[in-house]
Amino acid sequence: MFLRVTHLVCLQLTLTCCWALGCHEAASSPDFTLPGDYLLAGLFPLHSNCLHVRRSPQVTLCDRPHSFSGHGYHLFQAMRLSVEQINNSTALLPNVTLGYELYDVCSQSAIVYAVLHALSWQGTHLMEMQENLHHYSPKAMAFIGPDSTDNAATATALLSPFLVPLISYQASSTVLSAKRLYPSFLRTIPSDRYQVETLVLLLQRFGWVWISLVGSSGDYGEQGVQALEDLATERGICIAYKGIVPFSAWVGDKEMQGMMSGLARARTTVVVVFASRQLARVFFGSVMLANLTGKVWIASEDWAISTHIARMSGIQGIGMVLGVAIQQRLVPGLEEFEEAYARAVKGAPRPCPRGSWCSINQLCRECQAFTAHTMPTLGAFSMNSAYNVYRAVYAVAHGLHQLLGCASGSCSKGQVYPWQLLEQIYKVNFLLHEDTVTFDKNGDPLSNYNIIAWDWSGPTWNFRVIGSSTGPPVRLDINKTNIQWHGKDNQVPTSVCTRDCAEGHHRVVVGFYHCCFECVPCEAGTFLNKSDLYRCQPCGREEWSPEASHTCFPRTVVVLTWHEPVSWVLLAANTLLLLLLVGTAGLFAWHLDTPVVRSAGGRLCFLMLGSLAAGSCSLYGFFGEPTQPACLLRQALFSLGFAIFLSCLTIRSFQLVIIFKFATKMPTSYFAWIRNHGAGLFVMLSSMAQLLICLTWLVVWTPLPTREYQRFPQLVVLECTEANSPGFLLAFTYNGLLSVSAFACSYLGKDLPENYNEAKCVTFSLLLNFVSWITFFTMSSIYQGQYLFVINVLAVLTSLSGGFSGYFLPKCYVILCRPDLNNTEHFQASIQDYTRRCGST
Repeated sequence: MFLRVTHLVCLQLTLTCCWALGCHEAASSPDFTLPGDYLLAGLFPLHSNCLHVRRSPQVTLCDRPHSFSGHGYHLFQAMRLSVEQINNSTALLPNVTLGYELYDVCSQSAIVYAVLHALSWQGTHLMEMQENLHHYSPKAMAFIGPDSTDNAATATALLSPFLVPLISYQASSTVLSAKRLYPSFLRTIPSDRYQVETLVLLLQRFGWVWISLVGSSGDYGEQGVQALEDLATERGICIAYKGIVPFSAWVGDKEMQGMMSGLARARTTVVVVFASRQLARVFFGSVMLANLTGKVWIASEDWAISTHIARMSGIQGIGMVLGVAIQQRLVPGLEEFEEAYARAVKGAPRPCPRGSWCSINQLCRECQAFTAHTMPTLGAFSMNSAYNVYRAVYAVAHGLHQLLGCASGSCSKGQVYPWQLLEQIYKVNFLLHEDTVTFDKNGDPLSNYNIIAWDWSGPTWNFRVIGSSTGPPVRLDINKTNIQWHGKDNQVPTSVCTRDCAEGHHRVVVGFYHCCFECVPCEAGTFLNKSDLYRCQPCGREEWSPEASHTCFPRTVVVLTWHEPVSWVLLAANTLLLLLLVGTAGLFAWHLDTPVVRSAGGRLCFLMLGSLAAGSCSLYGFFGEPTQPACLLRQALFSLGFAIFLSCLTIRSFQLVIIFKFATKMPTSYFAWIRNHGAGLFVMLSSMAQLLICLTWLVVWTPLPTREYQRFPQLVVLECTEANSPGFLLAFTYNGLLSVSAFACSYLGKDLPENYNEAKCVTFSLLLNFVSWITFFTMSSIYQGQYLFVINVLAVLTSLSGGFSGYFLPKCYVILCRPDLNNTEHFQASIQDYTRRCGST
């Protein structure tokens, strides 16, 4: 079944080729053909495309009046020159000559016709579809051209089944890199994949993230625009407007007016025009008609340095034009070759009757009529394309060089099949006038672009090279000092939907485009990382930040160190208190039997002094970085010691009240209190209660060293976990109750004998205790600084000092300074005076 289908296809294709090539007498113009051992086919647009609609299946006649293309002419001559140079060389293809068949391809039908003609069997006008194409030998071994992506796709689709190499000098679309569809396609112009990446890098270099994008109908413009949109969006660039100039567009028509309105509404400063030069001319004609000025126009390589656009009347008023152009290369001797061709004696153009050799488009009447003064000018754009033709021919020659074994100095002429030549072309790697010619696996050359800026500063249009792009991987290098911007003060134009946010403000997208946003300050404790402009990042645990911050700052570690001046002052005060306590204990021991010591409590005073000393020692645990032993002891030891002191103070005041006020009234109860050691029992029970509270605190809510982050945003507080634990609050409450009871008992004895009346001093010390702790808790709730520990130490030190000074200092004063009051007679007189007052009342 397959063989039958194959034979039918062969028959149909043979009949088609017979109609196209063999059913009428065909001839060639001498300038379009050159005999040789191996022929190359060249496809060049010597005339512009025929725009009229065809009504019958006839090949378009390209040689029409007023349709000559000087650009195509230069490509045509570049191929003739390169073949002549290779044939004159004794190193590249010795004893082998290259020939060519050149075709004028002004339309799709002309391309199909030319390809089928060059694919025919050598010496015939017929094609035969064989089951095995390995041994198919067409007239042309390789094809150079054509120019556009659409034309190249048509040609290479016909050639791919035969694996005949086609090297395009101007078709740059990425579509043609698909080897599954176009296995025999190569090119000497960089792929649009690299051009697109270069354009995106150019936009990023100047911070243009809000752009419009315009393409042209056809694979080149449509595929280029799509690839550019995809990559630009991926890199964070927003496309505010996208439009395609249709094939049928003309300046100022309804479609172009709609496009101009869309561009005006988009309010973008930068417009990328990825279009063929023919449709770019229509587009810019409409731009000038709509007076869209003051913009930066980014040109794709097809029109970036084309005089077809640059010489339009009024084009210099559109704004700034930057573009991507193939790196400038010169075809050595091309201008001289064209001049020699123009001066050569050529016969008069022959008429072109129907059915003659003109029908296969190998005629150019204008070319034959040129003189040295009327020949077309060779511009930069045409020279670049001509060099690509030059490279393509030399690539084929180097492939033949390897295939024919010419390295030995002589080529072995023999049968060569196109697929064999294709393999060798993929392997070429040589220098052509200091330019490396090689192909990657997709048939693409190295990517080398110039970044250019249009320049109207002189009498005529010119362009200035401001940078370059090389790859892959693509790298962009721009000399910004070479750019003369069209705005005020030579400032780089901006093209953004919303200007960048201030430092520390993140973006909140408004609407569809991420380039349009509002700026919102980052909250305290967060910062804006430049890698993500849309979300504030939290600071680390050891860091903090204020509102609207772009960075985090290290937190200040708060700890009361030993070497700070304030620590020295507190340590000195605490040490002095300890010395006073020890000294007082010694003084009381020396005067233990004196009335002052006995009235103060006798041996109970040593317990009171010891408890105050224990509380004083606890203060040393507040200095330096907290450790577990320090956390366990510092608050608990103070709470227990101060509780013992308050218990002694309370029972001492209570005993004096009983002795002077209730001993005679309730003697039985009094003697029972004395007999059962009520005072000692109360102190023991009260102290045991506080001890039990402290032990429960240490076991259940164990104070541990910790780094506190929540209380103060900019501080790391090195502390113990006792601050807000239930155990600490319970112990503190218990001491508060003891303070109130001590105050109550001392107040009951306010009218006791003067030597036993301690109400004033005790009230002063307890009041000092209350004030110090109220101050501490108030300051700890409002103060956010590193001296919070200092306030805590001061509160403890004030409580201890107040207790010592209120109870013991007056007695020390009497012992040391008024020994005349420290005798039994004075105390007896005081008691008698109290008795008389009570009796009189």
